[in-house]
Amino acid sequence: MHNPSPNHGDLKAIAKEIMIEHGFEPEFPPAVPEQLAALRNHPPEVAPDVNVRDLRGLLWSSIDNDTSRDLDQIEVAERLPDGSVKIMIGIADVDAFASKLTPVDQHAARETTTVYAGVRNFPMLPEELSTGQTSLLENQDRLSVVIEFVVDSTGMVQASSVYRAVVRNQAQLQYNSVGAWLESSSAAPPKVAASSDLQAQLRLQDEVAQKLKDQRHQHGALSLQTDELHPLVLNEEVIDVVKQQKNRATELIEDFMVAANGVVARFLEDVSSLRRIVRSPERWDRIVQLAASKGGRLPAQPDSKALNDFLLKQKTSNPDHFADVSLAVIKLIGPGEYVLERAGDVAPGHFGLAVQDYTHSTAPNRRFADVVTQRLIKAKLAGQRNPYSESELTDIAANCTKKEDAARKVEREMTKRLAAVAMQRRIGEVFDSVVTGVTPHGTFVRAFQAHVEGLLLQGDHGLDVGDKLRVKLVSTDVSKGYIDFARA
Repeated sequence: MHNPSPNHGDLKAIAKEIMIEHGFEPEFPPAVPEQLAALRNHPPEVAPDVNVRDLRGLLWSSIDNDTSRDLDQIEVAERLPDGSVKIMIGIADVDAFASKLTPVDQHAARETTTVYAGVRNFPMLPEELSTGQTSLLENQDRLSVVIEFVVDSTGMVQASSVYRAVVRNQAQLQYNSVGAWLESSSAAPPKVAASSDLQAQLRLQDEVAQKLKDQRHQHGALSLQTDELHPLVLNEEVIDVVKQQKNRATELIEDFMVAANGVVARFLEDVSSLRRIVRSPERWDRIVQLAASKGGRLPAQPDSKALNDFLLKQKTSNPDHFADVSLAVIKLIGPGEYVLERAGDVAPGHFGLAVQDYTHSTAPNRRFADVVTQRLIKAKLAGQRNPYSESELTDIAANCTKKEDAARKVEREMTKRLAAVAMQRRIGEVFDSVVTGVTPHGTFVRAFQAHVEGLLLQGDHGLDVGDKLRVKLVSTDVSKGYIDFARA
């Protein structure tokens, strides 16, 4: 039934309750503010020395969401005389401000991830750090771990190295505006328009990122599309939900991060470390059946290249339903997980990315696994022993995997509730839609214009997945996150 719209405070309270239900402790313990006070009085020195290079003079920039303040990485590129391009990615040095077993670290180890609940973020690190001292904010000198690699004309990663440096973000940019400019659908954002050097820098980064992406897809990396919804909030009221669109800027960062994480995994191959894996699908037979139902044909044994070829054909032939096919494939492949890789051993690779060596290292403000990896890097660079035992790494991997799954559930539950809030004002409207599921519990449709999914209460007889129809929104239930339609 139609419920009165809850206020912003109510939604925040609901988000906190859901966090606790899924095993999170959303408030920081008293020892954390004490550690922050000590850091304010005695902050780590941000200055180059014999072990820390001075790279503040390079034209570093960041690209992130419009509202992001927890900036984990910055990028810069340089074309070399032989035509190849050197890419440098500066990663925020979180460990310098939150060393192992301090109160901040213990809380981060327990929570393992920042959870984005739409109306409120639940940060893994105190925001004084993650959006302040450890964020690579514009015009601020920051300690970093730099991941450097050379990309040749075919998109292959060649020489690479990892080292520490002091860096300075020269331009804090956003996905939407930079992506639209790179795709020539909009004018350059002001910071980019004001600097021909920055324009050339971003064009070069985009060129290399596209080559990296093409090379990955040639090796079988999967072309998947998921429709992520984000609330549009005005004056602390949810007025709509909007679909997060991929563009050339999001691809640029994604492809750079995939390459950087591969470099780090190979850098750490002679020490015990964490790996990020997606196993070869145990339910491959079901993926073969799914492809056959869409007119495709896959081999009997798991083959990421063949699966990607099928996905690309589906994206072209049935774009309206491609997100649903992608979601089905993602569920059948199964989620990613963290595992221990002992020195000299070979952990399972990442099926979705079609890479053997992969870890998480590029988002230490938001993911604890990346903080752990950062400490492994710094220890190796300093010639010190591994700061984590294999037993510790095994436990960390298991907890990170568990909490990542819990975070997805929190975000999914809140997305449903926020969509229900946004749709309340549209009850009675008619939408074009597509059937996304036919189950014993009912038939589900997705409205194209509103980007939301709901149950078809009336008029579902004879419908099947992929059928298009007009539906009318008849009710919402914010407490449960329900959206109900009837055939128009």
